Amino acid sequence: MKMNIMKAAALGGVLAMTATASYAADQNAYQLSSHILDISTGKPAPDVNVRLMEQQINGSWKLLDTQKTGENGRINEFLPNEGNIDNEGTYKLIFETTPYFNKQNLKSFYPFIEVNFNIDSDNHYHVPITLSPYGYSTYRGS
Repeated sequence: MKMNIMKAAALGGVLAMTATASYAADQNAYQLSSHILDISTGKPAPDVNVRLMEQQINGSWKLLDTQKTGENGRINEFLPNEGNIDNEGTYKLIFETTPYFNKQNLKSFYPFIEVNFNIDSDNHYHVPITLSPYGYSTYRGS
């Protein structure tokens, strides 16, 4: 029994290292990532549509990409970071929360969550949210 626990712990460590290595590779290839944690359940929020938009010089917004969060609540592949691409500017992520809560037979006070932010260097940016039917929070992650 003790040996099976040790094997499971070792396997868990290998899987965690593999996931970390994969995430690090994504950070090099893509400049922006996001994550949704549903704090009402304590679990990641899968299958949520997230739109990435960039503010244009005239103030209008241009849709750049739409993706869904994975089973782990993450999107790691926003804004390709290849060659001499300059992604500096003002962006917003729009998290479409209503369908997510509807699937759980819950009403949400916020039909969507819009997070605006600036990219001003070639660093990796992580813009996560914590979410519940009646509140949310965001921060600049790493």
